[in-house]
Amino acid sequence: MSAYFALKFLHIIGAAVLLGTGAGIAFFMLMAHRTGETATIAATARIVVIADVLFTATAVVAQPITGVLLARTVGYSLTEGWILASVALYLLTGAFWLPVVWIQTKLRDLAHAAAMEGAPLPARYHRLFAVWFWFGFPAFAAVLAIFWLMIVRPEIAL
Repeated sequence: MSAYFALKFLHIIGAAVLLGTGAGIAFFMLMAHRTGETATIAATARIVVIADVLFTATAVVAQPITGVLLARTVGYSLTEGWILASVALYLLTGAFWLPVVWIQTKLRDLAHAAAMEGAPLPARYHRLFAVWFWFGFPAFAAVLAIFWLMIVRPEIAL
């Protein structure tokens, strides 16, 4: 297999992991939250935090590395409009994802504490969940836009 195809494969897998893990985490956290059951929420949040660290964080690191190497292998300038737009959207995604990782950890801890005490979820949990929920929309939209840019590679004058 050539270096180009190996890099392209790794880059596409990384993108799929970002999109898939993000969508899966959002779905499972939302479904657990909707049950209102502290033990279910705590268990789901525990797994979500693990998945984000194992899968999302790995892909977050791999994407720029494989992207730069792939662009250089193909001969794209890193200043092409679609690449710069992708990088800007990637940074936007990160600006929403980093707080979400912290929030997920807090949601996990708050749900676990409530489950252990047999208490309802505290108001802080609900406030943090609302932020977590709404932060997902711009991050997910940005990832979809990056996919579009990778596929179409439009001429963008910046």
